[in-house]
Amino acid sequence: MKNNDVPKKRKSISYDFWGYIFIAPFFLAFLIFSFIPLATTIANSFFETYRDGLKQIGPNFIGFKNYYNVLFNSELLKYASNTFIMWILGFIPQIIFSLLLSVLFSDNELNLRFKQFFKTVIYMPNLIMASAFAMLFFILFADSGPVNSILLSCGYTEPVRFLFRKDTVRSLVAFMNLLMWYGNTTLLLLSGIMGINESVFEAARIDGANPVQVFFKITVPQLKPILVYVIITSLIGGLQMFDVPQVFTNGEGQPDRTSLTLIMYLNKHLFSKNYGMAGAVSVLIFAVTAVLSGFVYKFSMKSYNGEEK
Repeated sequence: MKNNDVPKKRKSISYDFWGYIFIAPFFLAFLIFSFIPLATTIANSFFETYRDGLKQIGPNFIGFKNYYNVLFNSELLKYASNTFIMWILGFIPQIIFSLLLSVLFSDNELNLRFKQFFKTVIYMPNLIMASAFAMLFFILFADSGPVNSILLSCGYTEPVRFLFRKDTVRSLVAFMNLLMWYGNTTLLLLSGIMGINESVFEAARIDGANPVQVFFKITVPQLKPILVYVIITSLIGGLQMFDVPQVFTNGEGQPDRTSLTLIMYLNKHLFSKNYGMAGAVSVLIFAVTAVLSGFVYKFSMKSYNGEEK
């Protein structure tokens, strides 16, 4: 056999290099915009760094003193309580309203018309900027706003100071969060209901179960994983509540800082260039968020591991 008749071996192609090239942008973006800021924040939390007038103090290493000051020499618990109260005031009616809507949209017996249109409409508030919502409500409920004009025309002798009462400010912030997020919650729950086998509902109806019994005995238990996911992710979002109360109260958390949230408190440290205290607050919020995220992951993985019956 001649040498030129010997078949040449084809050069093997390695796809590993191109795989690394394609995933490199993600890791590069994560490194620049997430990991480095996170590491810098943790490092700043161990230093005394703030501005006194025009004079920059620090950075001076002080260990865990910033954490001690945040936990024991500040009103962190008050701001955490404000955040939780406003979240719970908005979330409880949100989850109830979303459950009712998801059941109505998924009920084949009702045969509601224009379902797709209504699904689009209820999600639209989620697309509006939170600052726009807050500014709209600030104008509506101002002392000289449309709401007070209506009340005065109905017989009120003086305007109601909605923006300077603890109960009304907290309720309005909660209501704005409800309007922005109930559509997203409804679609999540609706997808969960549509994933339940229709034969289960048919069997319950044949056995004589009424709609209320079907809802509490079949729908809610089957939705348990998604309900827990919605609750925990909403709580994480509640911890990060900032834009609505910031714009609505002009960053002051009025009255008497009863609507000042954790992130607003963090923002005040950043605004005053107190990076050490801001870093400590950020790390504590990150730790709480990480714990809650761990609960979500553990619960969500139960169904995949066969632990949940």
